[in-house]
Amino acid sequence: QVQLVESGGGLVQAGGSLRLSCAASGIIFRIDVMGWYRQAPGKQRELVATVTNGGGSNYADSVKGRFAISRDNAKHTVYLQMNSLKPEDTAVYYCNAFLYDLGGVRDYWGQGTQVTVSS
Repeated sequence: QVQLVESGGGLVQAGGSLRLSCAASGIIFRIDVMGWYRQAPGKQRELVATVTNGGGSNYADSVKGRFAISRDNAKHTVYLQMNSLKPEDTAVYYCNAFLYDLGGVRDYWGQGTQVTVSS
């Protein structure tokens, strides 16, 4: 069974930075896409950023120029560097991986990590 474990959330003042990490463990043959999503109270979960195994990335307009996604394929790990944080970035951030394991191609989610940005 594959697991995604996130770390790096916390409380930060507006304008500050945080770095999130998410490591996938288990028997994994290939991870096609890894990404980050977030869900604020009372809102739907939304895409933040994704990165392919070739390094191609995609960002939500609201975070372009402030956040940077990267991955270490050898470690099955994805990172999200968040700079110039705003109070509206406050949310639970979820890691996602679209990968190929013993069960075939499947979609996995982490348990979520809280990011709180104070004004």
